[in-house]
Amino acid sequence: MDDQLESRDFKYYLFDLDGTINDSGPGIMKSVQYALDKMGYPPQPEELLRKFVGPSLMESFTFLFQMPEEQAREAVRLYRENYIDNEAIFDLEVYHGIRNVLKKLKDQGKTTAIVTFKPRVMTDRIMDRFELRQYFDYVTGPEMTDPSSDKTKLIRMAMEDLSAAPEETVMIGDTCYDVEGAKACGIASVGVTYGYGTREELTEAGADYLADEPEDLLKLGE
Repeated sequence: MDDQLESRDFKYYLFDLDGTINDSGPGIMKSVQYALDKMGYPPQPEELLRKFVGPSLMESFTFLFQMPEEQAREAVRLYRENYIDNEAIFDLEVYHGIRNVLKKLKDQGKTTAIVTFKPRVMTDRIMDRFELRQYFDYVTGPEMTDPSSDKTKLIRMAMEDLSAAPEETVMIGDTCYDVEGAKACGIASVGVTYGYGTREELTEAGADYLADEPEDLLKLGE
C-alpha cells in the first residue's frame, strides 16, 4: 500500500468486480475471441484481449476495432452467446486473499458494496456460484440493455442508496474508470495493481492509494 497520504477511517468500501475481486480474464477473453471469430476477424493477441477486462464491451469493440454501433452491438450479442450460454462466465478465479479481506472488513463493521460495469444479472450469477454474496451489503451494475460505461453514475447510485458520505467512502478498482469515477464523485480511490490495469494507468488517473495485493486494503484507516 502506498502510504504517502494520511490514512482515513473509511466506512463505505465500494469494490469493482472484474480484476479486483476476481480474475475473470480467461472467460472474458475467450468470449471476445469467440465473437470476433464469428465475425470473421483473425485470432487476436492476448495483450489486446486483456483490454476487454474492465471497460464496457460496447466501448471496447468500438474503440479497439473501430466498429460502428450496429456492428459493436452484434459483437456484444455474440460475446454473450459464449459468455452466458456456454458458461464462460464461470471461467474465473477469486483472487487469493480477497475473501479474508472482505471478512475482516465486515467484522470491523464496514459497509461493503460491488459497483461494476458487468450487468447485474451476470454479477448475481457469479456471486451465487462463488459464494461471494455473504461479504457484501449492496450490489449494483447496469441492465443488460445498457451499453454505457459511466462508472460515475454507478458510484453515485451506490452512495445515494447507502447514504454514504463522500469523506467516508472509498472506491477500489483496477482501472482508470474506477479512479476517474471516484474523483468525479469526490471520494478517495484505491488502484489495485494485481488486476488488469497498469500501475502507470492508475497513477496517471489520480489514484490516492495503490494496493499491490488484496491484504494491502486492510491498511486503510490504520
